[in-house]
Amino acid sequence: MNSFPRLVVMDVDSTLITAEVIELLAAHAGSRKLVAEVTERAMRGEIDFTESLRSRVSTLAGLPESVFADVLAEVELTPGAVELIDGLRARDCAVGLVSGGFIEVVQPLADRLGITRVRANALEVARGHLTGRMAGEVIDRAVKARTLREWAAADGIDLSETVAIGDGANDLDMLATAGFGVAFNAKPVVAAQADAAVDGRLDAVLDLLPR
Repeated sequence: MNSFPRLVVMDVDSTLITAEVIELLAAHAGSRKLVAEVTERAMRGEIDFTESLRSRVSTLAGLPESVFADVLAEVELTPGAVELIDGLRARDCAVGLVSGGFIEVVQPLADRLGITRVRANALEVARGHLTGRMAGEVIDRAVKARTLREWAAADGIDLSETVAIGDGANDLDMLATAGFGVAFNAKPVVAAQADAAVDGRLDAVLDLLPR
């Protein structure tokens, strides 16, 4: 990049936070082992993300919606996440979160961090319990890339002034669309296609950007 970015969009699960929310939810349903195996294959790009997500979500049927608060309490921010966000804001760079995870957990997390640009999947709830289905559009790799373009256009930001950060195959289109794509603690297929790869602390991304 020739100048400091004006918009950074990042994935949430295993990027902004250390865990996969679908696995935390599945732990409450007794299906964590199965879900974790499918998640790993999806993030490596071995199976279709949308179909794999639907199958994983189906294992959550019957959970009370109070599980969202339980899982939110279990979520841990990735080391350096707050420092990255603070560093970007200090340079007047907007921050957005786009997630193949779930808005029921991502939105309160974003609110806590003061982030207003947020897009994630929604889980269907009926009579106080999860149905095992999703509501609305599935946030897949194409939607992630489209979201980056929409947010940039809304603020008059050229794509060359954007950065995307993610770890899995579901992030590849977004990383390719951004002016600069960063693979964070990423699967090999993602690290190989990104402009840069970072492991460890999330605020190490700041070292890759122009001062």
